[in-house]
Amino acid sequence: MGESITAGVLKVADTGLEPLSELLRGYGLCCELLADSEPIAGSFWGDSEAGLIAGRLLLRDDTPIHSALHEACHYICMNTERRSGLHTDAGGDYDEENAVCYLQILLAERLQGVGSARLMRDMDAWGYSFRLGSARAWFETDAADARRWLQQHGLIDAEHKPLYRLRGA
Repeated sequence: MGESITAGVLKVADTGLEPLSELLRGYGLCCELLADSEPIAGSFWGDSEAGLIAGRLLLRDDTPIHSALHEACHYICMNTERRSGLHTDAGGDYDEENAVCYLQILLAERLQGVGSARLMRDMDAWGYSFRLGSARAWFETDAADARRWLQQHGLIDAEHKPLYRLRGA
């Protein structure tokens, strides 16, 4: 993704690595900060976007927080078989992708210095595409299927709070 797309979105440097590491530690994910000039191995999108290899979330200071949370939520939402061979492409179907987007918004609320409103604005700025035109409109009025999916897989409770466990674990 080009600099024009990521300009103005929260990045790892803005929040620091520790809050993200602390949030994701409960899921067994290890956040690794790479040097600014180092390519991010395991990045599906390239550039500054987060990378995923096994239980490692690879980041740089210029990695957008929404990217870090999105890739982390792929790890959380994928089945055990896919997680065991994970390198770069998280895969998944349409329903799982929606669940990933929903969960990243929930987790952003628990991430110091971010919050769900800010994350949704950053998702829109990056170019996430939702039928209703914005992440907020989708999250508030059109995401019942994503909530059901997350509940069915034991990832959120009836009050839509994350349960800090992996799908299939």
